[in-house]
Amino acid sequence: MAANLSDFYENKIIDHMLRGVAYTVPTTIYLALFTAVTGLEANSPTAEVSGGAYARKACALDAASGGATANTSQITFATATADWGTVTHVALVDHLSNSTWGTNVNVLVWGALTTSRVVEDDDVVVLDAGELDFSIV
Repeated sequence: MAANLSDFYENKIIDHMLRGVAYTVPTTIYLALFTAVTGLEANSPTAEVSGGAYARKACALDAASGGATANTSQITFATATADWGTVTHVALVDHLSNSTWGTNVNVLVWGALTTSRVVEDDDVVVLDAGELDFSIV
């Protein structure tokens, strides 16, 4: 999937790389699921999955090569205990559970799933190693 950098992350990269402004890289990044693209670019998403045992999952990525990276291992979300809706987008974010976007959690990179996924009660969302691939073009 083509990666889209959030406005927040674009600004951090520009300030760090071109202005020498320090940026502390998150020690852990997390994968979040969304049912719409609304607000992802602006770091103010409104459609993150919630309830039904949903929680963001830690995500480790391979070293970048050729402008691309992918998850190094399988990512398995908890079994849904309620319908989560149709998951259309994912994002890498910098906090496990904070919910005040732009203050204590930020969208770093986001993208649309190749195929949307309806997640119903008792479903398990699993992304195999290498399935979550991001490229910057």
